[in-house]
Amino acid sequence: MRILLFTGKGGVGKSTVAAGTAALAAAAGHRTLVLSTDAAHSLADAFAVGAGPEPTEVAPRLFVQQVDAQLRFQQSWAEVQHYLLSVLDVVGVDPVAAEELTVLPGAEEVLALLELRHQALSGAWDVVVVDCAPTAETLRLLALPEALGWYMQRVFPAERRIIKVLKPVLTRSVGVPMPGDQVFDAVERLHAELDEVRALLSGPEASVRVVLTPESVVLAEARRSWTNLSLFGYRVDGVVANRIFPEGAGDEWRAGWVASQAAVLEQVDQSFAGLPVWRSEYRGEEPVGVDALRRLAEEVYAGTDPLAVPAGDGPFSVTRTDTGAVLRLALPFTTRAEVDLARNGDELVLTVGSYRRLLTLPAGLARLRVAGARVESGSLQVRFVEAEQRPAAGGVRREAAR
Repeated sequence: MRILLFTGKGGVGKSTVAAGTAALAAAAGHRTLVLSTDAAHSLADAFAVGAGPEPTEVAPRLFVQQVDAQLRFQQSWAEVQHYLLSVLDVVGVDPVAAEELTVLPGAEEVLALLELRHQALSGAWDVVVVDCAPTAETLRLLALPEALGWYMQRVFPAERRIIKVLKPVLTRSVGVPMPGDQVFDAVERLHAELDEVRALLSGPEASVRVVLTPESVVLAEARRSWTNLSLFGYRVDGVVANRIFPEGAGDEWRAGWVASQAAVLEQVDQSFAGLPVWRSEYRGEEPVGVDALRRLAEEVYAGTDPLAVPAGDGPFSVTRTDTGAVLRLALPFTTRAEVDLARNGDELVLTVGSYRRLLTLPAGLARLRVAGARVESGSLQVRFVEAEQRPAAGGVRREAAR
């Protein structure tokens, strides 16, 4: 099954491109579902149809779904919310305010990911297309499964044991009900489901496409997106440059835009060298409906296979050497000054700009010692050696990229 995620700065037309790609896949005979993790839900508007919380067929083999966050929230978070409401009731919080306070931040996007997991594992689809939220929200969302995994492995087991031991005492002395097993079970279930989502989205059949318009500010964000998606192990397999003014515009104003966009498009080609850059011209009218969206996608992909699986190992790989191993992580557009790397037990703590990733090392690397790290040709390379070996002259003892 092929999974395609579309993201980009708000307003660049990612929903339209995602919908067109899905329409083209369905026209080629694939059972296709397109759903949105964006709280703004504009897929139904793009297809000019009504869409509900369950997949709705809008054309042969093409289904659209707008996730009912409230329903999924009740199914996945009910036990935890019930406990939090009981705590707030004891301390005298107004019931209406308490209801609002117990809603999980970002719940709609998180539960849309859980719905993606459900649909991907159902076996009902050949292709799942995801219209993601704007870039910043998407990056936070895709980092969530790994961040929650760290908490579940390091902190959660100890908290659960402590609560079991102290529950009778704390309940009597403080007067606040302590969480029961059902609350912990709900959190563990949420973690397990999000972990499956991460495995799906970072697997070989899944990839991300960045949609942009030919503007300098938008390009700058797209470049950062590629870096940060790679940091968290998600593969970017192409870029869609949308809303390009056609050449030969008849007046000075349009000619100015054509020249400005041409300069930015040259930078796009240079920035994303090695990735396909698909182009979509500005249309005289908005593409709405299955047929219009399919025609747009046909022009965008220009005879290439929109579902082609990208070759290569993805952004993360490990290569064995005679003395140990080298871990490589793609970090396009990143300089050594922007990367900080530290070792904490069996984890690498990797910071790039404002984003931090805790990378749990495979067992084969965890027993080795970091002997050096560098950023070269858009890739972080961390060298591991057996514990008794010493780093070569100029090696990085602090385990930070140089």
